[in-house]
Amino acid sequence: MLFTADHDEPRRVLQKFIASEINPYVDEWEKAQIFPAHQLFKKLGDLGFLGLTKPVDYGGQGLDYSYALMMAEELGTVRCGGVPMAIGVQTDMATPALARFGSDALRREFLAPAIAGDRVACVGVSEPGAGSDVAAIKTNAVGDGDDYVINGGKMWITNGTQADWICLLANTGDGPKHRNKSLIVVPMKTAGVTVARKLDKLGMHSSDTAQIFFDNVRVPKRNRIGEEGMGFTYQMLQFQEERLWGAAASLKAHDLTIADTIDYTRNRKAFGHSILDNQTVHFRLAELQTEVEALRALVYRAAEAMIAGEDVTKLATMAKLKAGRLGREIPDACLQFWGGMGYMNETPVSRAYRDGRLTSIGGGADEVMLGVLCKMMGTLPGMGQT
Repeated sequence: MLFTADHDEPRRVLQKFIASEINPYVDEWEKAQIFPAHQLFKKLGDLGFLGLTKPVDYGGQGLDYSYALMMAEELGTVRCGGVPMAIGVQTDMATPALARFGSDALRREFLAPAIAGDRVACVGVSEPGAGSDVAAIKTNAVGDGDDYVINGGKMWITNGTQADWICLLANTGDGPKHRNKSLIVVPMKTAGVTVARKLDKLGMHSSDTAQIFFDNVRVPKRNRIGEEGMGFTYQMLQFQEERLWGAAASLKAHDLTIADTIDYTRNRKAFGHSILDNQTVHFRLAELQTEVEALRALVYRAAEAMIAGEDVTKLATMAKLKAGRLGREIPDACLQFWGGMGYMNETPVSRAYRDGRLTSIGGGADEVMLGVLCKMMGTLPGMGQT
């Protein structure tokens, strides 16, 4: 059993926060294509939600992963995908490796302010020629005395225009591509760091996304997270949390899309009766709700395994894959039942349709998830042959 009475109060506080501090402003932020990250994160930090599972020594709560899962699931009630995603970057994508492998000094300088909400973080992995193929990144960090000199660029960086620092994956050696990379904390105001542009996206409008260039950016080697050459491994571990977070955050979002569709189709009349009275509609909605519950069970099982200290690669990958598929299937099916209104930007189902499409791409495309699973199952071509 993942959730107990101990989860009730933080859940209630978060629900109240979402209802008062996020949802009333979502339409405004969507229109502006950005939200005030520093202001919102500071409020979340003051409530302790940016460090639920982080070490107490740096301002975290030191709780187990069930609390992070609770938070991710409740963020699904935010009436857009962009703001929850930005929060997830801060808690489960840019900071896990720093919390786990960073030096004490590095954690005090960068992790503690991120937990407090005083600093906004982003994670820099993807590049124009290296999205899901992480090993193919070209950004380099060349050692020069006690410093690294960084050159290259990153693409599709969530929080990128507002971030105070970036958890950057860069090549720090010429060895094998899975052992020549390091994670480095780079303050965004360092000379040579340029936010080239704020990207215009299909969905997730309220989340700012940037292309960033690094031109002879000099940072001290003490800003490296953990050991040199271990960056790929550390990032793969961060991806597990990112993928599980993404799946968890989709659960109540899908619940809301289905509930909104039930309400709309019950009240919308055509040919003398409500749209919902059509068997093809209410049967389909029942199927979709069943799919959400199946995903919820998979996410919970993965979370239990993580709490137990088990390797969750397989389960997190499955959850991410299923969440991505449902992120397309549920909004698409529901939008159809809204008819012409579903095609209007003013309706919640159209926003869910746009925002949900990213889940099959971000954090590793569906095809990459399938490749990971096939490798673990021994079903890739050439595997298992003598």
